[in-house]
Amino acid sequence: MQDCIFCKIIKGEIPSSKVYEDKHVFAFLDIAPVNKGHVLVVPKNHSLDFSDMADEDIKAVFVAAKKIANAVMKGTGAQGYNLGMNNKKAAGQLVMHSHLHIIPRFDDDGLKHWPAKKYTEGEAEKVKDVIIKQISI
Repeated sequence: MQDCIFCKIIKGEIPSSKVYEDKHVFAFLDIAPVNKGHVLVVPKNHSLDFSDMADEDIKAVFVAAKKIANAVMKGTGAQGYNLGMNNKKAAGQLVMHSHLHIIPRFDDDGLKHWPAKKYTEGEAEKVKDVIIKQISI
């Protein structure tokens, strides 16, 4: 896609702090990191979000993310990491090119987990049934 900032980064038209590249994947430091060492893992083939990604690209991104996450932990001294993928604007996706976040986490980084919500009685069963009906095999 011509106007996609990530496609331009992959092509070298926009500079980035690249940490990894292979035939299918490009990974670079996020310019607005949650914590220092926050990396974006991007498929080279343009896709809008996770639902739009080719199965081969999903595999390539996650295999690369495993290598990179271990390097991020060692390189930053992090005690853990989060993997995250925002899909569509309502979920916080800012760049419409699929990308996986590797966010190093530290015991004292002050970040909180998402708040948990509870189902009302019988609600979980209804939600489960609706989701099952929408899964296409």
